[in-house]
Amino acid sequence: MKRKLNKKKVVIVFVIFCLIIVSIVKLIKGDDTNVTETVGNDIQTPVSNQEENITTPVEEEPPKKELDDWRITLANIDNPLPEDFTVELADIDEHRQFDARAIGYLKDMMNDMRKDGATDVWVQSAYRSVETQKNLYQNSINKYLKQGKTQEEAERLTLEYINKPGTSEHNLGLAVDFNEVTDEFAKTKAFKWLNENAENYGFILRYPKDKEDITKIEYESWHWRFVGEEHAKKINELDMCLEEYIEYLQKGNI
Repeated sequence: MKRKLNKKKVVIVFVIFCLIIVSIVKLIKGDDTNVTETVGNDIQTPVSNQEENITTPVEEEPPKKELDDWRITLANIDNPLPEDFTVELADIDEHRQFDARAIGYLKDMMNDMRKDGATDVWVQSAYRSVETQKNLYQNSINKYLKQGKTQEEAERLTLEYINKPGTSEHNLGLAVDFNEVTDEFAKTKAFKWLNENAENYGFILRYPKDKEDITKIEYESWHWRFVGEEHAKKINELDMCLEEYIEYLQKGNI
């Protein structure tokens, strides 16, 4: 009996021992899995952070090129002339003046225009002082106010044709208005001649029909601006207004 009991004890002890071994093995395998997952997570996390931290570089616009050419000085609502602006003037006639550096081109153009048969042309307005511009601007506003317009409406309507003092090309001395300053000028021989030849004397139609949203000025068939021959030809070739052309040059184009 004792031997049988001893054998039973041995068997029981062996079974228990085996169970303990199996449990230990399972525990070890479980820890390894956790460790692997943890290590995997540790490796992946920084990669994920790196991906999150990667940003697409923003391309910076190159600085605008400074333009130092008096012929293409821009005067408009967004680019007022400095308060100390001055210009040397020369007489067109006893009443009108133009920039002394450009008046020769204007006179040559007028003479050649008349020689070619466009005799129905004269200079209505050229250089204006800022003080004169103030009077014109205010008189226009007063006219609309008398018609029952509000101050805001009067100013808006005035700005369609008359710039604020200091923002008009006439203050530069480089702009000229022909004849009666109406759209009737577009029906004259002079207008046709100017469209075909003005660039050869350095002049451009300053406020074209299809550029009103850029110039912020209504179409003016009578208003022509001196910019110099090479600029005038390039502006016409590119089909640009002066604002577009200046931006074109500031980007480094020639």
